[in-house]
Amino acid sequence: MNQKTPPIYVTQPLLPPLEEFIPYLQKIWESKWLTNDGPFHQQLEQTLCGYLGVKHISLFTNGTLALVTALQALRITGEVITTPYSFVATSHSLLWNGIRPVFADIDPITLNLDPDKIEAAITPQTTAIMPVHCYGHPCDIEAIQRIADNYNLKVIYDAAHAFGVKNAHGSVLNHGDLSVLSFHATKVFNTFEGGAIVCQDAKTKLHIDHLKNFGFVDEVSVVAPGINGKMSEINAAFGLLQLKGIEEALQKRKTIDTRYREGMAEIKGIHCLREAGETQANYAYFPILVQPDYPKSRDALYQHLHDNGIHARRYFYPLISDFPMYRGMPSAAHANLPVARKAASEVICLPIYPDLRPCQIDLIVDVIKTAGNT
Repeated sequence: MNQKTPPIYVTQPLLPPLEEFIPYLQKIWESKWLTNDGPFHQQLEQTLCGYLGVKHISLFTNGTLALVTALQALRITGEVITTPYSFVATSHSLLWNGIRPVFADIDPITLNLDPDKIEAAITPQTTAIMPVHCYGHPCDIEAIQRIADNYNLKVIYDAAHAFGVKNAHGSVLNHGDLSVLSFHATKVFNTFEGGAIVCQDAKTKLHIDHLKNFGFVDEVSVVAPGINGKMSEINAAFGLLQLKGIEEALQKRKTIDTRYREGMAEIKGIHCLREAGETQANYAYFPILVQPDYPKSRDALYQHLHDNGIHARRYFYPLISDFPMYRGMPSAAHANLPVARKAASEVICLPIYPDLRPCQIDLIVDVIKTAGNT
């Protein structure tokens, strides 16, 4: 790559024109209402419910606090079965609540938690399942719910990647007991930093709203040891502005996904995950698996991309189960997670964001296609 060519990062936040954000800031300054369930906060919750097709949503300052609070809201204890193939916040939220993560292997096609591995991991201490809609691809929701119903377990979906994703029955966020979103700057929809819990009834939402505000019910009543997880008015206002351009952004992501797939089709040893099919996808990530018949190892290709100014990422490597606070757990044993270990050793997520230009996509494809010659 020409040294003057700017680097291409795996993602870039969707940023509307600054002049469109100024009126929102002026309203916040004039009202002097900066946080604590202000008008933009309330408006964003209502607007997101309509856009996402969900009944209730509670906004948070970030997705990790939303995960921590979701577990508290359902009073989860003991052990929770989850995936090792995710961002560390998934399992960290369990540790923060004094809950023991139990890792089960993933499906080799979707890279989501494999329902066939969940049942064998259930013990008398198991109280819940925490699957992840990895890369925005829906889990096998029906199979997971059947297991949960059979064993009287709660289901909390880490839906950090799944903003706007739908299946034949509507939003995937409506499944399980709770779904948790992330609105981090790298996500399809962002509020700078932010997150949310989706729930099915008003009583649960009210309880969650109490938990994210120190447990306050009113000025003098505290009913739970809550935390400060509230989203500010500035973040909420930015989210409202972001929603205006979300459909255009999703369409651009779809176009990028298609161009990548066409370019990768003839590259031996490069495997793209299956297309969305009947799912309404959000094209949050574009992972490829670098398989043994490719001329370079995954790590060699990763370095080659970086050497050419293409800052791809190995999502998710290492596995969560390989980090020091988890690797001593019996469920973290290598023999228990062969599919996850294989995926973690092969995956590279390529750049994908609405402003990624066709010429940049073609450059990335060409670097991968010709890497074996260097």
